[in-house]
Amino acid sequence: MTKEFSLQRLDVKAFAQAGGRLAGHDSLLKYERLAQEAKGLHPDLLVDWEAVGEVRTALGGMGQVWLHIKVRASFPMECQRCMTPVDVPLEVDREFRFVADEATAEALDDESEEDLLALSREFDLHELIEDELLMALPVVPKHDECPTAVPLASSDDDFEEANDEKPNPFAALAGLRKDPKG
Repeated sequence: MTKEFSLQRLDVKAFAQAGGRLAGHDSLLKYERLAQEAKGLHPDLLVDWEAVGEVRTALGGMGQVWLHIKVRASFPMECQRCMTPVDVPLEVDREFRFVADEATAEALDDESEEDLLALSREFDLHELIEDELLMALPVVPKHDECPTAVPLASSDDDFEEANDEKPNPFAALAGLRKDPKG
C-alpha cells in the first residue's frame, strides 16, 4: 500500500524513506505572494513542479533526508526596456538536505555546501516552491529582443543643447603640452 502525502503538511522524513514523488500542474493563481508580483496574471498560467524524496547514506553510514524539487513556470512581468508585457520563463532545480532542527541547520549552514532545512512532519512544500520561484524572478525583466523599437531620447529638450555648449574640461591641458624639442 502506498502512503498518501500532503503538499502542505508533508512528513519529509517519511516521504524520503518511502522514496516519495509528488508532482503537480497548478494555476499560478494558487501562489498568492507570487501572484502579487505578476503583471497581467490570468488563469492559464501554470506552474509545473515535481518533488522527490530520498535517504542518502553519508560518511559513517548515517542516513540523510533529501528533497529534490524541479519547478517550471512562465511568469508575466513588464519589460524594463520597452515597458511592454514579457513572459519570463522560470526554472528551479534544487536539492535540500534536512537536519534535526533549526538550530542544527543554522550551526551547519556556514560549513555546508548544500541547502539545509529543518525536518518537520508538517512541512509546507507549496510554500517552498513559491519561495524558490520568488527568488528566481529577475530583478530587471526584459525581452531578449523587444517587439517594438525602444526610443533612446532625452525627455528634456534642453539636455542636448546644454551638452553642446559645455566646454571640454580637459581642453586646458592641451595648452600645457611641452614642446618635444625643448
